[in-house]
Amino acid sequence: MDAVIIDSGGANLASLQFALERLGARALVSSDARAIEAAARVVLPGVGSASDAMQRLRQSGLAEVLPRLRQPVLGICLGMQLLFERSEEGMTECLGLLPGTVRRLKSAPGRPVPHMGWNQLTPSREDPLLEGIEPGEYFYFVHSYAVPVCEVTIAEVCYGEAFSAAVRRENFWGAQFHPERSAAAGARLLGNFLRLT
Repeated sequence: MDAVIIDSGGANLASLQFALERLGARALVSSDARAIEAAARVVLPGVGSASDAMQRLRQSGLAEVLPRLRQPVLGICLGMQLLFERSEEGMTECLGLLPGTVRRLKSAPGRPVPHMGWNQLTPSREDPLLEGIEPGEYFYFVHSYAVPVCEVTIAEVCYGEAFSAAVRRENFWGAQFHPERSAAAGARLLGNFLRLT
């Protein structure tokens, strides 16, 4: 299998699977630990609350499986946030694979929370996940919590304040936006992920 999408109960699983298959990948949605461990690449999507998502990962045993993975892993939206140590959302202890705390975005006039819609990325360092992604390209976001710019940030976005749009440490990558809903730029990023080894 080219990629296994962890069945996290989210509504975007089918669109993510279709986006990968459109790029020629064989993609499976599964919560089976053996299938996940055997996959060439793993995608951790997520919608909903951090506490509910972590509870599902713990109940399924996948909270223990994910830290052992050595293949490329991509967390998307809430899935990216779960890679960090903790989230202010419900004061949730997360997977702890990346250092830092996920913070609630601050709303302001003309800047509602959740942050919903298209926003421009600024790559902050070179990374194979971002190959061919130009500064200022638009990606689609839907979220109320975000990771401040930190040592693992590889791209950032500004919504009143700068925060991490994409992160990476070793074989774990994260995208706060939804590449499967981000048109050609999102397809390019997913294609880059499928070339990671």
